[in-house]
Amino acid sequence: MDFKQLEAFVYVVKLKSFSKTAEKLYLTQPTISAHISSLEKELGVQLIVRSAKEALPSEEGKVLYEYAQDMLTLRDNALSAFQNISRNVSGTLCIAASSMPSQYVLPQMMSAFRSKYPDVSFNVIKCDSGEVVRSIVNRKAEIGMTGAVIESAKCVFEEFLDDRLVVITPNTERYRKIGEHGFTLQDLAREPFIIRDPESGTRRETERFLRSMHLDPASLHVVAQMDDPDAIKNSVSQGLGISIMSKTAAADFQRFGLIQTFDFDHVVLSRKLYLVRNQNHTLSPAAAAFLRFAKKEAAGSAQ
Repeated sequence: MDFKQLEAFVYVVKLKSFSKTAEKLYLTQPTISAHISSLEKELGVQLIVRSAKEALPSEEGKVLYEYAQDMLTLRDNALSAFQNISRNVSGTLCIAASSMPSQYVLPQMMSAFRSKYPDVSFNVIKCDSGEVVRSIVNRKAEIGMTGAVIESAKCVFEEFLDDRLVVITPNTERYRKIGEHGFTLQDLAREPFIIRDPESGTRRETERFLRSMHLDPASLHVVAQMDDPDAIKNSVSQGLGISIMSKTAAADFQRFGLIQTFDFDHVVLSRKLYLVRNQNHTLSPAAAAFLRFAKKEAAGSAQ
């Protein structure tokens, strides 16, 4: 019996689903099933009663569930306490972050973190989400921040912030009229569009959304591809086309009247931002402290 098995079991009970648990823990469904089967074999009892609609705990499973929750809480508390025991959190922490979090989340977070841990300095690598993951896998960075989950067997992704995506347009009367009642997919398809680079988290989430709405991203009238959000905002303000980006990232240009932002008609497009780490690498004291700090800060901002 190990903590991975117990964590899988607890989430299956909470979510009543193997597939939802796999999605939550970023594992495959067969892996979740294997964890549960191993527990059942070790304990000699059936823990989960499976049906076509849901997965429910057996009577024995209900007993284990209470203990498992306590064990996982105790583990987390022990790790947190151990990492803080008279440990001098210092040194240089390397963080790889995609465009949006590197510019609009990380600066404030680093400042707040250094007020608590003044002996920590930072080396920030700004890159697209794909390169963030490669930096974590290759141990060029200890902590990553992305706007999408990039499949990797070596990385753990943890949700920590919500990010709203909006349509940005030139600040003209024509676009004000189009966007009065929200942008439609038909509006998007016929306007000149500026797209992010292929490994951008914003692009991945935009394309995922469009496919879910039965619009092929290849049908967009793309006039430019850019890897820098500021370059996109400048290009939109000059009338080159429209785009989709983080509402937070677009706020400065909107505030000065250089662009407009619109939601889609009857749809709020949002995504998660993720903290990323290498599951095969033990974090340095500075990285472990920053990870805890970031999650705590994010939890506070969500309240």
